[in-house]
Amino acid sequence: MLADATITLPGTGGLELTLGVIALLVLAGFAAGWVDAVVGGGGLIQLPALLLFVPDITAVQALATNKVGSIMGTSTSSITYYRRVHPDMRTAAPMAIAAFVAAVGGAALASNIPEQALRPIIIVVLILVAIYTAAKPKLGAVTDLRWSGNRHYGAAVALGLAIGAYDGLLGPGTGSFLVISLVSVLGYAFLPASALAKIVNFATNLGALVFFVPYGAVLWGIGIVVGAANIFGAYIGARMAVAKGSGFIRIAFLVVVAALIIKLTWDVVSGN
Repeated sequence: MLADATITLPGTGGLELTLGVIALLVLAGFAAGWVDAVVGGGGLIQLPALLLFVPDITAVQALATNKVGSIMGTSTSSITYYRRVHPDMRTAAPMAIAAFVAAVGGAALASNIPEQALRPIIIVVLILVAIYTAAKPKLGAVTDLRWSGNRHYGAAVALGLAIGAYDGLLGPGTGSFLVISLVSVLGYAFLPASALAKIVNFATNLGALVFFVPYGAVLWGIGIVVGAANIFGAYIGARMAVAKGSGFIRIAFLVVVAALIIKLTWDVVSGN
């Protein structure tokens, strides 16, 4: 059968993949790009797909290759949001720079801190975030900034440092954490928060790759294939989010957070 035919993608160390596996990776990349562009959390789809479908891939290779696909998608959604929403770059720029630096450090620490010790804490935080968001239907409906001037930018930088370090260290749900932080802490509506989150998320992906590329962990052929699909998903997702507005993004956010809670809880229970 055609799906069973194998090819060797460049930059994978001679790894052979069937056309069926490549098709599944393309589908996962597209779906991840769409989810990431709307509210973040595309890694919920893309990273497990790499681990499940690519034979003999290590966890570090999966994390690094996932970042290649993600950065291609976030660059596309960032440009789309910038053109259509015009996010405040005076907030995005310092937040993104802080997140980039923190992501490099987080990636370097990834091998020294046990992920299993942090997952239960993340699950509790996500549950509280979901309850808080669901209990406040007007949250993120309109932009009502908490602070102005240096206090606003200082809070943005602090959020960038914290979430950037988390993305480099672990990663699942980074985009969702960015969105809810921009909404609940800084006071943005969901639509401009998603636009700002994509710019910052691009920086965190880039920061992680600054560590992973010299480490030699990226399977470039797979990353580019997944990334190309991610680009299309991100473009469609960003346009849909802009068209449907903050209410649509809020619902998508709750769905993604619920999925992330289930996934991380399963990992803890099963010992993965």
